[in-house]
Amino acid sequence: MEESAVSDFILNAFAHVRAATYWGDTFFYYNPDPARADEFYFASLKNADDDYDNASNLNRPGYFRLNIGVGKETFVALFESRPARPTAEGQFDENYDFTAPDQLMPHPVYGRQYWISVVNPSAETFRKLRPLLDEAYSLAVEKFNHAVSK
Repeated sequence: MEESAVSDFILNAFAHVRAATYWGDTFFYYNPDPARADEFYFASLKNADDDYDNASNLNRPGYFRLNIGVGKETFVALFESRPARPTAEGQFDENYDFTAPDQLMPHPVYGRQYWISVVNPSAETFRKLRPLLDEAYSLAVEKFNHAVSK
């Protein structure tokens, strides 16, 4: 799939979602109140490496990574445990090839916070990700509603 198709899907499939681009990454926020600041994002797209996150070698032409924030239970069911933190030298968990396309894996940096990622998902893989996107969106809605009710 193309990065633009993934973005279009997320923007059209879920209500009250806004995309914002910061540092070259696109974040998808749930926010039904335009007067409120965007706080709760549930997915993002990254299409270039930076000093902090370069495990996926996204500087290759045409490469991008879809990132999705799921719940702890789902993450553990998918991967059994959280990956190790990247080292101070920027080394990532060696149990995963974060450059491999079309493979569901923990996010190289935020896997410890139950984020998952896929580099260049195929249409078939993206269809399989739909329940995970639904879950991530629902978690963002919950967080927003909790914040509003305070």
